[in-house]
Amino acid sequence: MRRSYVLSKVKTQSGSLAEKVRKLTKTGEYIGSKWGKTNVLLHNRYLSRFIPVTRKLNESIVKEMLNEFEMIYLKPIKGTYGQGVMRVEKHSINGRIIFSYQQGTDKKRFLDFPTLYQKIKQKKLKRKYIAQQGIHLLKYNKCLFDLRIMVQKNLKKVWETTGIIGRVAHPKKIVTNYHSGGTPMSIRTIFQSYLSTKQIGEYQQVLNGFGQDVAKAMSKQYPNLNMLGIDVGVDKKLYPWIIEVNTNPDLYIFKKLKDKKIFRRMYRYAKRLKRT
Repeated sequence: MRRSYVLSKVKTQSGSLAEKVRKLTKTGEYIGSKWGKTNVLLHNRYLSRFIPVTRKLNESIVKEMLNEFEMIYLKPIKGTYGQGVMRVEKHSINGRIIFSYQQGTDKKRFLDFPTLYQKIKQKKLKRKYIAQQGIHLLKYNKCLFDLRIMVQKNLKKVWETTGIIGRVAHPKKIVTNYHSGGTPMSIRTIFQSYLSTKQIGEYQQVLNGFGQDVAKAMSKQYPNLNMLGIDVGVDKKLYPWIIEVNTNPDLYIFKKLKDKKIFRRMYRYAKRLKRT
């Protein structure tokens, strides 16, 4: 059994249906600020250990975090579908420092930090950004992937994890979002190279509890929440990192799973939880 795979140390488009789903997911409380949502979890003693180091972006922060982590992601504080996300890295090649940048399929290399930061300023325009520690995620067929954990208030108004899905990035991109070319995939398929069938089931159960822990923490600050999509990156030690919490998650991606009961239950809960 691979070390620390079960977090025992962790306590636990325009189609009519798609349009209906989008309308339902917009009826609960919406928090757009990535910085605000991250701060809620950082103040939770238990969950804070699963948050990558995150700072408000400025030139000195980017330089400091590249020196410490060598890879960071820059994200608009308000934004969806992975739009505007950049990855910047610091490399040492033959004793020489090189910086790299990628947004979408646009890749560049720079010989010095000031030129890199000019590129960042050019791309972010006047939008406010956060800088986040880069996590070396597991890969599926050489492509990055993460997980979306869907947590909803069930018919008894109790938080319940209703589904987990893998999202595999496009081979030439750095984000996994479906709307940015990512491919939805079942958790069993995506982990089959890393864990046995039994271990995958156990890991999924732990992630179910993990999702509920995040939802409970968020709803203490925002009591009107009824649905969350939690994006979790998994590193080479199978440690889960909370990349982002979405308060207006897209259910429709789960319709891509072979097990149709997952989506039907999500849709039923969303319909019953509609706010008037």
